Amino acid sequence: MSAPRTLPWPLVALFTAGYLAPYLLPTTVGRLDSGLPLTATEAGAIGSALLLSSATAGFLLASRVDRIGPRTLARAGLALAALGYGWAALTGAVPAVVAGAVVGGLGSGTVTAVAASGIAALGVPPARTEPGARAWDPHRVTTLGLLGVSALAGALYLTIPRLGPGHGFPPAAIALTALAVWPLTGRLPGRTAPARTAVTHGRLPHLGAGLLLAAAMPFWSLAQNSLWGVSGRIGLDQARLSEVAVGAVFAVALGAALVGVVGAGALGQRLGQAVPIGAGTTLIAGCIALSASARDLTAFAAGEVSWNLLYPIVLSYVIGLAASLDPRGRWAVLVGSASSLGTAAGPLTGSVLAAGTGFPVMGRVLGAGLLLIAVPMTAVALRAGRRPRTVAGLPVVEIPVPEVPVAELRGPDITFEELRGTSVPVAGLPVVEVPVETPVVPAQRAYDTASPNS
Repeated sequence: MSAPRTLPWPLVALFTAGYLAPYLLPTTVGRLDSGLPLTATEAGAIGSALLLSSATAGFLLASRVDRIGPRTLARAGLALAALGYGWAALTGAVPAVVAGAVVGGLGSGTVTAVAASGIAALGVPPARTEPGARAWDPHRVTTLGLLGVSALAGALYLTIPRLGPGHGFPPAAIALTALAVWPLTGRLPGRTAPARTAVTHGRLPHLGAGLLLAAAMPFWSLAQNSLWGVSGRIGLDQARLSEVAVGAVFAVALGAALVGVVGAGALGQRLGQAVPIGAGTTLIAGCIALSASARDLTAFAAGEVSWNLLYPIVLSYVIGLAASLDPRGRWAVLVGSASSLGTAAGPLTGSVLAAGTGFPVMGRVLGAGLLLIAVPMTAVALRAGRRPRTVAGLPVVEIPVPEVPVAELRGPDITFEELRGTSVPVAGLPVVEVPVETPVVPAQRAYDTASPNS
């Protein structure tokens, strides 16, 4: 995808639609538990199946977005999301709900893959043939996507508890979002792979750093979503809050996420990537421990709000880091899919840990794991910060040029006619005549339209 002249709203909308399912995970799992004949662990397993399906789509499509075409893939993903989540919302049979969640997850993962690869490609400087075009910072576009999904999820957390009981409202909201985003896909490009140069089709660049980041992300996301998947149960069962109160806490928390995303966008790369990723992950570990041990509204709200404030900030820098490793967006998609693996295992892991050890011990275990995983992620960010600048994946090398006195550069006064057919040395370098086969076209006497069809 070439860099656009205006803000890439279709990519922001696709990012929002693709990430909405993970953001609504607590209420989705909670409604499955209360609205269907399922245990808490079984409901968490359905949430894990949904997110695992999403991760699978990302892995399969990581290097195929340009080949198939962003527009085609986005429409296919939105169609799968609308059909799958819509079916899960309308049926009450558990096997049908599971099938709908899996199909919807495939759609979410497909949409996310298109958004991630497109956002990563925005960092490639535009061609000289595109006057007025500019390259958008992938990190800033990511923050806009996180801003959109946080705002939408926050509104839904306020709305869904007031619509009545039943498991169908969360998946129905995701399906309707997919349908609402569909019209924007007309602004996406078709197949772009043939226009790529041979250089961009080679092996993945920065292989070691990319693999390390991709290996760390499942565990990072696992810790986050193990808490997020059972947060509703912590509020209802341990803190003794009503569903309306829990929904209000989640809405405020996602409002804090909006503040965090706006702050991350304003901060940009001023602190680099290592400090937000390393320090942010460390603070998130403390927030998880606080939220998991909450036994009243104050502690529960403090843990959830502070965690939601920090989580999208760190996530935006992680996605931006992955995008910087490959301008084609392959690492962005692979790292995002690896993150989805951890996200997929989160609800089930959180349910199992909570059932076996209790919520407070679960929080301490997850926090300790986050502290360990912060080390390799920070190392990748530090290494990426020391890499030379790149243009379309090629390193920019500074070549020293010896200073030459101005007097040596001054040559005799020679007219253009005298230069024709000659080779004149300038500062020790020969001027080589290059024959041009194109005949000289007489100058046009009057100006006309620039359109090639007139």
